[in-house]
Amino acid sequence: MKKYTKRIKQLNSLITEESYTANQAVTLLKDLATAKFVESVEAHISLNIDPKYANQQLRTSLVLPNGTGKELKIAVFTEPDFVAEALENGATVAGSDDLLEDMSAGNLNFDILITTPQLMPKLAKLGRVLGPKGLMPSPKSGTVTQNIKETIIEFKKGKLEYRADKTGIVHLSFGKASFTSEQLEENLNAVFESIEKNKPSGVKGRYFKSFYVCTTMSPALNIQLNSFKK
Repeated sequence: MKKYTKRIKQLNSLITEESYTANQAVTLLKDLATAKFVESVEAHISLNIDPKYANQQLRTSLVLPNGTGKELKIAVFTEPDFVAEALENGATVAGSDDLLEDMSAGNLNFDILITTPQLMPKLAKLGRVLGPKGLMPSPKSGTVTQNIKETIIEFKKGKLEYRADKTGIVHLSFGKASFTSEQLEENLNAVFESIEKNKPSGVKGRYFKSFYVCTTMSPALNIQLNSFKK
């Protein structure tokens, strides 16, 4: 506990401003990443939305210019004839009714689930299993598609699905501390642009309430919203 407290005090001593530009923040984050493993770099964005209303919900996806730095486990629920093709194109696991049975039993060892519109009705009964974990495919997030091959490739390249939680906050990882500052800034700008572009129609007044970034083990930095490139 003492080591942890000492480490946090050391990191806090590096944070000398109340807020930072996006460029300053990603540069400082690399200095704050002192853990003995490669830390993820995260963004936590509070929005002026109330997701209990349909016109104030946010769920979509974007392609990070420099990827996420994470090897995604992709599952594909498809027709038996297309299982082999999905695996050949990078799916971690693919199946038809056999995969449905595995998921029903709680075997959810994947990060993303992709399927086709025709098979969505079969997944409906797994809403209570997939929904709470954010794994239910959705057209808005690009995980319900007719082009399974292309979708797998996009997610492998750095496509990221995100959503605002019930309190209106978006939590996501936009890279690794091992990325260059330039790569992190490019990814962070892409996150800002995507959230701004997908502003729900029911939003009134100010959209962004706050925008913080941190690494897995660091304190958070407050980002100046006007510093994002537009």
